[in-house]
Amino acid sequence: MTAPHGDRHDGTDHDPYDDPRHDPDGRASSPPPLEHPVLKSMLGAWALAACSAEETAAVEEHLGECGPCADEARRLREAVGLLQRPESLDLDPALRTRVLDACLDRRPPRVPVPVWASSYDAETARLDALLQDFGDAEWHAPVRLRWFRGEGATSRRTTVAGVIAHLIAVDGLVAAALGLEDPLRSGGGPRRDRGTATDARDVAGPGRAPAAVRTPAARTEALWEASHFPPTRSVRGPWREQTHAVVRTVSSTGTAPGALPVSYGHFELPIRDALLDRAFECWVHAEDIADAVDYPYAPPAPRHLHGMIDLAARMLPKALAARRRAGLTAPGARRHLVSAGSPGRSLRLEIEGEGGGQWLIPLDSPGAVGSADHEVAHVALDDVEFCRLAAGHVPPEEAAAGQLGDRSAIRDVLFAAASLSRM
Repeated sequence: MTAPHGDRHDGTDHDPYDDPRHDPDGRASSPPPLEHPVLKSMLGAWALAACSAEETAAVEEHLGECGPCADEARRLREAVGLLQRPESLDLDPALRTRVLDACLDRRPPRVPVPVWASSYDAETARLDALLQDFGDAEWHAPVRLRWFRGEGATSRRTTVAGVIAHLIAVDGLVAAALGLEDPLRSGGGPRRDRGTATDARDVAGPGRAPAAVRTPAARTEALWEASHFPPTRSVRGPWREQTHAVVRTVSSTGTAPGALPVSYGHFELPIRDALLDRAFECWVHAEDIADAVDYPYAPPAPRHLHGMIDLAARMLPKALAARRRAGLTAPGARRHLVSAGSPGRSLRLEIEGEGGGQWLIPLDSPGAVGSADHEVAHVALDDVEFCRLAAGHVPPEEAAAGQLGDRSAIRDVLFAAASLSRM
């Protein structure tokens, strides 16, 4: 016989609606509130997001009522934030250097790269790493090469592949000085269709020998014009081979840093300075490429940046003299010329940042000696800002410089720094 509704089999009458666990509508009621000690003990789990939804709600309701627990919860959340620092998906730019340093500590190279060539080795490797995953769209992204001429900026439009062809052409000056193949003679630059190499006669132009093409701008234009089609990703291989050959040669032949001159057409640099110059241009154009594809690109290592700045500072007196001969300096500057080796008016160039330092720039002649006793002006710039000025990417009038002293001398030096740039 079935027991009546509400009757228990133990013989006692029981109405389920009298059960305190149910509300009058027959639904389960809320559990009893948790005590303060229990809620406090759950703060660590709450900070780590390890509580259930019910526990989270109970803890957060308690935090709105209990000041000490709210303070403790805030401290725990801050500690968790320190333990779980967000990581970027991009590789650390210093990763390659750390890995190589660790490898070389365990097994030094049989033929170490000279210290004076290390900046060129590092900057070409960084640019190559940027290029390695580029697709066709990136290789054909528009890039505008910028430099300073006379009293104003000028530019030339090309593509990412065109920039690499430009580097091939100008690095070829160093390669040729080392006895390596010159890409303007060998056709090692941009290729025509069907894989046919550029002929040396096409590079030089009608009735002109390849050796006559000397200046960076002329070499670049010759290499661009020699290709009937715009440069493509195929330029990466010749460029890499050329940079590796240059580094191998200066490392294995014991080339003296000051013994071998490299001609740029209108001037010469010893091989040490030429490789610093090529490292500088490689970095500047890598930034141009990175901007074109909207990708971040860090400055060189501080020791390499310092070397590039030092080269620019040492070239400033000759740049000032060239502008003086062209009538582009302040009129008073021509009344203070002194003989070579003598102290003369000087400007203190202070470069701030890890790659910086201080240089006394002689104003009166390329052979004059910078002298603190004859200091007439003081200019201070950030290290990267100065390099962008020397690359023609920052107008001299807009250079973020702290200035003190002779304004005309300061203007002459800033414009001379910009005039160091070239295509």
